[in-house]
Amino acid sequence: MSAHTPPSPPPDSRRDKSRIDDANASTAFEEDVRPGLWSWTKLDDTTAVGPRIGPALQSVTVASDDSDDSTVTPERQHVLEKGNAIQYRTCSWQKTAALLFSEYICLAIMSFPWSYSVLGLVPGLILTVVVCLVVLYTSLVLWEFCLRHPEVRDVCDIGQMLFWNKNWAWWATAIMFLLNNTFIQGLHVVVGAEYLNTMTGTDPGVACRTVSFGITVALVCWLCSLPRTFSTLSKLGLFSAFFTFISVLLAAAFSGAQKQPAGYDPRPSFTSDSGVASVGGSPIVTAFPVKSASYIACFNAFLNISYTFIGQITLPSFIAEMREPKDFPKALWACAIAEVILFSVVGAVIYVYTGNQYMTAPAFGSLQETYKKVAFSFMIPTIIFLGVLYASVSARFVFFRIFKNSKHRTEHTITGWSTWAAILLATWIAAFVIAEVIPFFSSLLSLMSSLFDSFFGFIFWGVAYFRMRKADSRAGIARKRGIGTILLGVTNVIIILVGLLFLTFGSYASVLGILEAYDTGSVRSVFSCASNGL
Repeated sequence: MSAHTPPSPPPDSRRDKSRIDDANASTAFEEDVRPGLWSWTKLDDTTAVGPRIGPALQSVTVASDDSDDSTVTPERQHVLEKGNAIQYRTCSWQKTAALLFSEYICLAIMSFPWSYSVLGLVPGLILTVVVCLVVLYTSLVLWEFCLRHPEVRDVCDIGQMLFWNKNWAWWATAIMFLLNNTFIQGLHVVVGAEYLNTMTGTDPGVACRTVSFGITVALVCWLCSLPRTFSTLSKLGLFSAFFTFISVLLAAAFSGAQKQPAGYDPRPSFTSDSGVASVGGSPIVTAFPVKSASYIACFNAFLNISYTFIGQITLPSFIAEMREPKDFPKALWACAIAEVILFSVVGAVIYVYTGNQYMTAPAFGSLQETYKKVAFSFMIPTIIFLGVLYASVSARFVFFRIFKNSKHRTEHTITGWSTWAAILLATWIAAFVIAEVIPFFSSLLSLMSSLFDSFFGFIFWGVAYFRMRKADSRAGIARKRGIGTILLGVTNVIIILVGLLFLTFGSYASVLGILEAYDTGSVRSVFSCASNGL
């Protein structure tokens, strides 16, 4: 605890200065600056910034000799970083958009056809649009919070502020934050091993195939994680997003071009080589869930869709490195529009040509051998980069706290770089272990979504909305009453309840799905040498 809790500040006016004085607030905010129902679409730089919900965290302030304001505003950080060898607040909104594209335009897109096969095409498409809109809205709530509190560096700072600056809130958020990111790294170790197994087939020259490939992927990702700033990573991110876009478009095109999906059997029903009764024939496409679909399967499919959209956990870190944080909605809207179009079109096209009975997750496994290898190969950059992105966010979180106000943070030193590399290596070792313990794609997505997205995708931002509204009221800001205000309040209550549903029933459904997969023998055992190729 002492590593995080700094010494008490001297008895001066800093703490009082960080609070919004009611009299001053009434003068500064003569009219309602709180975003209304439709003002979230604003993309210019005239957005008014409301009052803080509380004092700045002492752990994110810096010492100053020339000012009594220790809060790290964007302008102040520009001054503090001037002349440093490593500068952090350097991202334009275009570079931030590249980071968002690389985070969201990812391999998880290929879980959408499987989700549609479980949910049915109509509910699947509706949920895709609804989840996108909810994530867009909550991301803008997060952005508003960051504008009011420009010193926050990551979601852990926000977690502590939301729950009344309690140390337990910081630690709880930090644990979930690091676990979430490490699980995502683990997912990419799983998929990297799947790719290498798919490409090499049954080559007997590889010893203990899947474990060996997992180690190889983890090491490559560790090396690619070494750049220290998001500005540098954004260039790799744009490259990654472009190749992912090509990969999923090829997969959709190949699913229509091939005569039959992989695993096709002309018999309407048959018994597989493993003795399982199976359905064959032409691909079966349903508009709504089939009667045999269980609630657990449907909820896991919903969790898969939600996971692909929910990425708010990294957004405070991105905003903290933007030159102009007010430009963030430009990047967010560009990404959201591209997401909903790409996810819906790719998911629907592949599902329609593949059908329920031949669907796999990821959907590359439903393509014939040559098509599968070509489309899957274009996914290599994102298999590596997205895990790298989350590793960098985790390492930055730890590194900044080890070297707060230190030259090792802003200069090229042996101590700084060796510590950075060691932190990254630790995260990739943990990711490899997770990948070997939960070695299958859709169940790992569902478990991550239920455990972590419940807080970082829903609960936090519903709470943030109400905390900011209370701060507005305390500061004497006039509030416009109307249907929009009521709808926003109800929407945020629903967002919190959905988060609780994810955490409870979602976790239950995910764990049951994992246990069923092991019981039926449909997945390999932990640390197995057997191939997990598609």
